[in-house]
Amino acid sequence: MGIKYRSILWATLAFLPALAVAADVPALTVQRGAGSGGFEIDGTLQALRQATVAAQVGGNVLQLAVKAGDRVKAGQLLARIDERDTAAGLQRSEAAVAQAQAEATNARINAERTRELRAQGFVSQAALDVAQTQWQAVQAALQQAQAGRTQATLARGFAAVTAPFDGIVLATHLDTGDLATPGRPVATVYAPGALRAVVLVGVSRAEAARTAKSIDVDLPNGKSVTPIRRTELGTTDPVSQTIEWRLDLPPVATEGAMPGQVVRVRFVSAASASAPGAAEAPLLVPAAAVLRRGELTAVYVAQGDAYVLRAVRLGADRGAQGVTVLAGLKPGERIAADAMKAGLVDARPAK
Repeated sequence: MGIKYRSILWATLAFLPALAVAADVPALTVQRGAGSGGFEIDGTLQALRQATVAAQVGGNVLQLAVKAGDRVKAGQLLARIDERDTAAGLQRSEAAVAQAQAEATNARINAERTRELRAQGFVSQAALDVAQTQWQAVQAALQQAQAGRTQATLARGFAAVTAPFDGIVLATHLDTGDLATPGRPVATVYAPGALRAVVLVGVSRAEAARTAKSIDVDLPNGKSVTPIRRTELGTTDPVSQTIEWRLDLPPVATEGAMPGQVVRVRFVSAASASAPGAAEAPLLVPAAAVLRRGELTAVYVAQGDAYVLRAVRLGADRGAQGVTVLAGLKPGERIAADAMKAGLVDARPAK
């Protein structure tokens, strides 16, 4: 009997969600928020301090000591390149220095002996001049050999590729066993915390960007921040006819963001939104009207006497004003004011 009663209880509990019927769920009409003129454009995040470390000698990569995402200190080993060729070059340079030193010693002794013989009148002045010239030439050869040894020592040190500063490895471009050549990238390192948004503004919008009263950057985490500094490069790309803008962002606001992520940049001007070429004000919906399930963001759209789930692409969360909808909705459409209630059985738009 106990098993029978438990079965009835489970069947009753399973049926309870169907009983939670929200017959009438209030609907609201999608409208554009109050906004001024301007335009929006996509950009990318870029580290203010970033370096692509390249190999300076050739050889196979014996060891790749880091991977993308690792934190490194200045001088920390990134990769090690086969140094046998550079070591052999250093040995050749050492031998050349030893040979040049021996020749310099011999030339010095010969010059001193010739000078003594000249003082005694046994040799001519021409013989003394030749001996002194040979000594000077050998001294120059010794200096050249020593410079070659210094260069070979530096080349051998380049076999160990190290981090130029404290930072995070953004990407590695070689793996163990790959052939490194001078100038070939090994790894890209950036300093975290200091980021900027980079956007390409069309020439036709250049004046509107320069006269914008404010610039807002919508980050991937939903925050909207104002750049602390803006820089317009003084050149125009001849192919795309765009001008690059660099917008430095406050480090506190960019915590957790990474280079390469896409951001939305709004150039807001004082002109009316109805002015020619001005962007329309964004669509705003209440946060409660948005259904979030993992990567899915959707709203319930009223169609007849029922609600239909529709995926949307969201922008920045503007707090009390609502959430920006970039795609998926049109002005005038009616959506459920409460997405949770609209998802219940038999939910319908309130009259």
